[in-house]
Amino acid sequence: MLKKEMDELGRLSKSAFQDAQKMPIAVVLENVRSMHNVGSVFRTSDAFLVQKIYLCGYTPKPPHRDIQKTALGATETVAWEGVEDIGECISALRKDGYSIFAVEQVHGSTLLGQFTLSNNKAIALVFGNEAEGVSSSTIGLCDGCIEIPQFGSKHSFNISVSAGIVLWEIYKQLKTGK
Repeated sequence: MLKKEMDELGRLSKSAFQDAQKMPIAVVLENVRSMHNVGSVFRTSDAFLVQKIYLCGYTPKPPHRDIQKTALGATETVAWEGVEDIGECISALRKDGYSIFAVEQVHGSTLLGQFTLSNNKAIALVFGNEAEGVSSSTIGLCDGCIEIPQFGSKHSFNISVSAGIVLWEIYKQLKTGK
């Protein structure tokens, strides 16, 4: 059985994570209900060196044991901010030079495999409520929508799974330029 010690895995310490150069990615959660989903997005954001998570609307905020259960300490490494009004959040991100994309199935969305970052510009990814998705009003504030192709009988992924899929694809583009 293969076993590696944590230092052999190249994991960053909390202070090294704080000092590490982050990917030009912000994650915006709009009215996500589940604390476990929030914690999972924190953990995935840590893995991809996301700059910051914005917890909007009634999305639960740390500290809470149910968030910590899945975040495994990532709430202490990934920068985050609670913002009641998602419109204000998007406006501030745009002012800071971010392109804003909702991850949602809508008419005219771009399939994830066909999405190309514009000159490695900073990007904010908006993920929505587990049942309702990203609200129509928020979609109207975005520069576009990214859709994850799906081929089975279900037409949605859990938000934490969606975040992992999209962050991986964006990470690959940023690291390889493809």
